[in-house]
Amino acid sequence: MQKSNQQLKAQLLKNDHQTCIHCGDDCGPAPIIWNNKPFCCQGCQTVYQLLNENQMDQYYSIQAAPGIKLNTDQIPSDDKFAYLDLEEIRNGLLDFSDGGVSKVRFFIPTIHCASCIWLLENLHTLHRGVIQSSVNFPKKEVSITFRDDEITLRQLVELLASIHYLPEISQQSMEKPEKGKTNKTLLAKIGIAGFGFLNTMLYHFPQYMPGSEHLETDFRLTFGWLSFLLSIPVLIYCASDYFLTAWKSLRKKMISIDLPIAIGLVTLFLQSTYEVASDQGIGYFDSMTGLVFFMLIGKWYQSITYEALTFERDYKSYFPVAVTKVTPEGNTTIALNELKAGDRILVRNQELIPTDATIEKGHASIDYSFVTGESIPVAKNTGDFVFAGGRQMGSAIELLVQKEVEQSYLTQLWNQDKKKADDKSAMSGIMDKVSQYFTLVIISIALSAGIYWNFADSSKALFAFTSVLIIACPCALALTIPFTFGTTMRQFGRKGFYLKNTAVIEKLYRIKTVVFDKTGTITHAQSSKIEFRGEKLSDEQTRLIKSLVFHSTHPLSKAIYESIPEPVSYEVSNFKEIPSLGITGLVNGKKINIGSQYFVTGDQSSAKELKTQVWVFIENKTLGYFQFENNYREGLAKTIANLQTSYELHLISGDNESERLNLLPLFQDHARLNFNQSPTDKLNYIKNLQQNGEDALMIGDGLNDAGALNESKVGLVVADNIYNFTPACDAILQAEKFASLHRFIQFTKTSMRIVWLSFLISFLYNIVGISFAVQGNLSPIIAAILMPLSSVTVVAFATFSVNFMVKRKQL
Repeated sequence: MQKSNQQLKAQLLKNDHQTCIHCGDDCGPAPIIWNNKPFCCQGCQTVYQLLNENQMDQYYSIQAAPGIKLNTDQIPSDDKFAYLDLEEIRNGLLDFSDGGVSKVRFFIPTIHCASCIWLLENLHTLHRGVIQSSVNFPKKEVSITFRDDEITLRQLVELLASIHYLPEISQQSMEKPEKGKTNKTLLAKIGIAGFGFLNTMLYHFPQYMPGSEHLETDFRLTFGWLSFLLSIPVLIYCASDYFLTAWKSLRKKMISIDLPIAIGLVTLFLQSTYEVASDQGIGYFDSMTGLVFFMLIGKWYQSITYEALTFERDYKSYFPVAVTKVTPEGNTTIALNELKAGDRILVRNQELIPTDATIEKGHASIDYSFVTGESIPVAKNTGDFVFAGGRQMGSAIELLVQKEVEQSYLTQLWNQDKKKADDKSAMSGIMDKVSQYFTLVIISIALSAGIYWNFADSSKALFAFTSVLIIACPCALALTIPFTFGTTMRQFGRKGFYLKNTAVIEKLYRIKTVVFDKTGTITHAQSSKIEFRGEKLSDEQTRLIKSLVFHSTHPLSKAIYESIPEPVSYEVSNFKEIPSLGITGLVNGKKINIGSQYFVTGDQSSAKELKTQVWVFIENKTLGYFQFENNYREGLAKTIANLQTSYELHLISGDNESERLNLLPLFQDHARLNFNQSPTDKLNYIKNLQQNGEDALMIGDGLNDAGALNESKVGLVVADNIYNFTPACDAILQAEKFASLHRFIQFTKTSMRIVWLSFLISFLYNIVGISFAVQGNLSPIIAAILMPLSSVTVVAFATFSVNFMVKRKQL
C-alpha cells in the first residue's frame, strides 16, 4: 500500500489540477495520499478516514466533493470549547434537558448541500450518545437530541468541529425568545377558518341548486344550525384581530379599514342567524367563513419572510459567549456577562476583543474591519487603549478591562440613534384614511337604501341594507397590499434581495437620495487589486515570497499568498513576524524581509503614501513593493449610471482620499464624495439629508454604518455571505446581485402601479355592485357570493401581475 501511495503521489505531482476527494480544492503539487485518494490537507484526510471507518462513505456518493475545508485559523484548539462546560452557558444554549436527555439547536453556516443534510442527520452513527438529529436547511440549523451521560455538550460541539461543521455560537444564541408564536397562532386560525369554510360551503351547496326551495325543512334547519355552530369559532377566534383593531381605532376616534370589515362580518353573521332562526333559509355562513379564511391567508402571505436571515442583529450575535480570565491561580473561562472592569483577560490569535481595554502584555495587531470596514490591522503596544470589536491578528495578548461589555464604545455605537418610527407602511395610513370615508359612505348608502325601501317596498328594505354592506365590504382593498407587496417580496428573495417586511417596498419607492459606503459595499471586502512595482520578479523570487508569506496570519500576507499562482516550494527557517512592521525568515537559504517601507529599507523620511504598500527585500537587495488597490464590484459603473438618472448620489467613506481619482470617472461628477468619515460623521450626514426632506437609501456593510443605516429611510446591507453577521437593516442584498440593485429599486414603482390598479378594480366592482344592491334587486345570497369573488379577483390580479412583470423586466 505504501508503494502504491508513493506511485500515485508521484503521478499526481505531474498533474496540477488534482482535486481533494473531500472538499474539491486543488491539492497542489504535494497532495496527501491515503488509500489511493488525494487530499489537500490533513484535516480533510482525517474527516474522510472518520467517515470511512464508520461506513458513512455514502456522504460522497450523494454529491461529489461535498465536504467543507476549515481555514487553519478556524481549527479549534483543545480548550477552544472549554466554556461549554460552564453550567450557566450550557443551560443558556440547551432548548431542553431532563431525565438525562438534552436537546440543542445550532446554527451551522457551512451547511450547503444534500450531503451535509445526510451527514448531520446521521450523527448517531458517529457517536452512540446522539439520539436523533434533524436539519432545517433554509435556516442552516441542526437540532440534536443527545444523552448527557454519554456525550457532553462540549464533546458534541467538538464532534461537529471534527467533521468540519463548526457551529456558530454567540452571546445572542444563548437568548431564547419564543419564536414562531405569532405564525403558529395565525396558522391555527387559518386551519379553523378553512375547516369552517369548506364544511359550511358543503352545507350551503344544495341552496344554490335549482329546486332548493323544495328541500325538506328538517334538512334545511340541520344544515343551517350546523353552519351556525361552525361559524362561531371563526367569528370569535379567527376574526378576533379585525374586531380588536376596529375597537382600538374607535377608542382613538379613528376609523381603520378593519372597521367596515368587522361590520360586514357581524352583518353577515346576524343576518344568517336570523334567517336560520326564522326558518327563512340557512343564511350566508359560507361567505362569512370564506371571507375570514381569505383575509387570513393574505395576512399569512404577508408575514412570510426569509427566517434564515436576521435583520435585527446586535453585538451579541457577533461576540463570544465566554472569555479567558487571567487570575493568580491560573487562567479560567467565564461567561461574557460576568466580565467586570479591572479583570485581566487573554485574547488569542483571531479572537475578538469583547470590551474596551488596555494592553497589559504583548504586542497587538488589531483588525477593526468589523467596526471601520478597513481590514488593514492597527499596531498597538503595551499600555495602548483598544476598542471592543477588534480582532487580534498574531500572538496572544493580555488586556485589562476598562468597561463592561454593555458600556463599551461598540455597544454605544450600535445603539446610537435607533429609528423611532415604526415599520408601518404609509400605504396603510392611506388605507386607513380611505376606509374612514369608505365606511361612512357605505353605511350612509345602506341606511338610505333601507329607509327608502322601508317606505317604498318594505320587503326589500332588509335586502337592500344588508346587500349594500355585504357587497361593499372593503376586503378586496384590504388584500391588495399584502398580496402585491408579499408577492414582490418573495420574488425579490428568489433573486437575492431580502426585505425585512413589505413596508420596505413602499419606502424604496419614495426614496430620493442614494448614499453609498465604500469599503465592502462598492468594493470587495476581502479582495484587492495587487500590483508589484519595481524590478520584475522571476519565478524563483515569487516562489520565495509565497513560501514566506504562507506562514503569516496578516491579511496582507494572505492576500499576497493568494495572488501568486506558483506553489509553495521551499521550507522556511528562523521565521519571525514583527507586529506593525513585517515578517522575516530564511527561505531556501536566502534572507527575506517583507513588510513596511521602514522595516525593509530603513527609510523614515519618505512621504506617507495614501495607498497600502508591502515592500520586499531578498538577500541584499530591495526589489520593490506590492501595491494594494480596491477591487470594485462587478457592474458598479452600470449601477451608478442607472441610479444617477433618477436619484441624487452620495458616497461617504471612512477611508482616506486615495481612491478619489478612481471613483470620479465612475460617478462622473454626479455625486458628492466624502472621505475620512467616522461612524458618527456618517450618522450626522444621513440626519442632515433626512432633515432636508431627502428620503435616503443608505447602502453599507459594517458596524461603522450601523447608525447611518438606522437613521436612513431604508438601510440596505450588501453581504458577501447573507448568513454571516450584518448590522441591523431593512434589506440585505447578495453581493453577486449588486449589478441588479437599480432594477430592484425601479421594480418597486411597478409594484405601486399594480396596487393602484388593484384599487381601481376594487372600486369599480363596488360601484357596480352597490348600484344593483340599492335597488333591492340583489339578494344577500348573491351579494355574499360576489363579495369573496371580488377578493379572489383582486388577489389573482395582484399576484399574476407581479409575477408577469418580474419575468417581463427580467429581474
